[in-house]
Amino acid sequence: MTPLRQRMIEDMQLRGLSARTQEAYTHAVRQLAGHFHRSPDRLSEEDLRQYFLYLINVKRFARASFTIALCGIKFFFESTLHRNWTLLDLARPPREKKLPVVLSRDEVHRILGCVRLPVYRACLITIYACGLRLLEGARLAVPDVDGDRMLLHVHGKGGQDRYVPLPVDTLKLLREHWRTHRSPQWIFPAHVRRGTKYFVPDGAGPISRSSLQSAFCRAVKQSGIHKRAHVHTLRHSYATHLLEDGLNLRLIQEALRHRSSRTTEIYTHLTQEVRQTAVDPINRLMQGF
Repeated sequence: MTPLRQRMIEDMQLRGLSARTQEAYTHAVRQLAGHFHRSPDRLSEEDLRQYFLYLINVKRFARASFTIALCGIKFFFESTLHRNWTLLDLARPPREKKLPVVLSRDEVHRILGCVRLPVYRACLITIYACGLRLLEGARLAVPDVDGDRMLLHVHGKGGQDRYVPLPVDTLKLLREHWRTHRSPQWIFPAHVRRGTKYFVPDGAGPISRSSLQSAFCRAVKQSGIHKRAHVHTLRHSYATHLLEDGLNLRLIQEALRHRSSRTTEIYTHLTQEVRQTAVDPINRLMQGF
């Protein structure tokens, strides 16, 4: 590790950034240096300008990818090198106004019914029933389940913890699944295959992000549903279905831990009830033809 990278990591630790954020930021700066084949502290403001244009026009980075690259590079130059260049405030990720994919209740049941291994099926059901992010579900620990208060202690990204309601049937599912492996730490420990059988070895960690995502994508394909659904789609579907059932938007925002209500309000555009109000007026457009 170079002294420059070590200093950037120490600066991020002092700022209190999470390990995943530190990894993403250092990766962004490493890609920048690799593009120009020289140390990033030898780059000029014009070099950065050309690099950001390259990410937008040539690599066609999505908003999320561009944001990570920009934030990592901005942190390095401003916090580690103390270069307050105007460009770092000028560059912005491209605006997007995309609505998330949402599954119907029937589609959720069809997809999860196609998940073959019980550990993945139980984890994905919990993610849907509690509105969790992928890693929040995969890394669910035994002490996080509060059966007495019917709550789930969720360790969210950025150190933002929250409690979410735990449905009775989900608690039953978690208990039944835990009895199959009795891991002292994890609700969904990683399984190892030996021949045709799966078992949990001593000291096993939680299931991985990639394995859970792969299991879900295989189930989507086997279900015959053609929506571009991923594990995070279950979280979008959770919020939309609760809104359709009349749950207050503020409570949904709290369950999802959205900082802004505007983020949660996107689901009001996705509910069946909202769409249904437009059906009769749209149908009347064709009257008289």
